[in-house]
Amino acid sequence: QVQLVESGGGLVQAGGSLRLSCAASGFTLSYYAIAWFRQTPGKEREGVSYINMGDGSTYYANSVKGRFTISTNNAENTVNEGTVYLQMNSLQPEDTAIYFCATNAGGATYYDTFGDHLFGSWGQGTQVTVSS
Repeated sequence: QVQLVESGGGLVQAGGSLRLSCAASGFTLSYYAIAWFRQTPGKEREGVSYINMGDGSTYYANSVKGRFTISTNNAENTVNEGTVYLQMNSLQPEDTAIYFCATNAGGATYYDTFGDHLFGSWGQGTQVTVSS
């Protein structure tokens, strides 16, 4: 059973940094991609970044390129458990949102396309608030 648990959100001043973590389990990590999305009230969910766990290649939305970095530590991961990080620097008030971790392994009722993948398994989200 796919499980995704986010952590690391919080309140930060503009220009500051946060690191989000997504603990993933229940699927063979190397076969899939893990992504970060974000959503603010009244807006559609937006893809932020994803990493292909098999080869480590990454993809970023234009709005976060050069400021956010997605990563994982293969030395710490097992075949079906691991953590993906999103390092967020130079945060701005427009980055305020609930950040969700997602994977294209499994899927239930909500799907969203980002880059080359269709993501259908989601975590509960973590709130990031950037004050001006």
